[in-house]
Amino acid sequence: MKIYTRHGDDGTTSLRVGGRVRKDDQAIDLVGVVDEAQAFLGLARSSAVRGEWLDETLTKIERDLWVLMAEVTTKSSARDQLEPGTTAVTPAMIEALEVEIDRVTATLDLSPNFAVPGESREAAELDVARTIVRRAERIAVGLDLDDSLVAMYLNRLSDLCWTLARSQESAHPVQRRARG
Repeated sequence: MKIYTRHGDDGTTSLRVGGRVRKDDQAIDLVGVVDEAQAFLGLARSSAVRGEWLDETLTKIERDLWVLMAEVTTKSSARDQLEPGTTAVTPAMIEALEVEIDRVTATLDLSPNFAVPGESREAAELDVARTIVRRAERIAVGLDLDDSLVAMYLNRLSDLCWTLARSQESAHPVQRRARG
């Protein structure tokens, strides 16, 4: 099986539904940024214990991002073909993020100061994912996604990434050097 088609050599790419668009189309840019966020979430997940809560939570989010990308790559004239939870973001998907944010936040003693990324590798990876998700949200706000929950989902996801990063910091306390 060949993975290249040569169809994109002219600077265009296929939408999931609705034909072809230029590769610099704002929807394609958003999908690329979401793909980048998904890859960083996968990197963070690679440090998690398989089958435990963080692994399962990040896996679910990575799968949700496929749903989000399917919605974004559906031309506005074909939005009636979207299937909630399969090719369109749903309120339940956002609520699930909120449940996780609340669950994790309840276990943390959060500082009123800004967090400085890098207290642990896992936290830093989640903070990178958070910044990428924020960039995706900024792009999504500029798109014409009638009645879409994409931007709201991305907003909650960035909050969850921040919360998870703080959780990973508390699981890996900073080692302080002795003054001498």
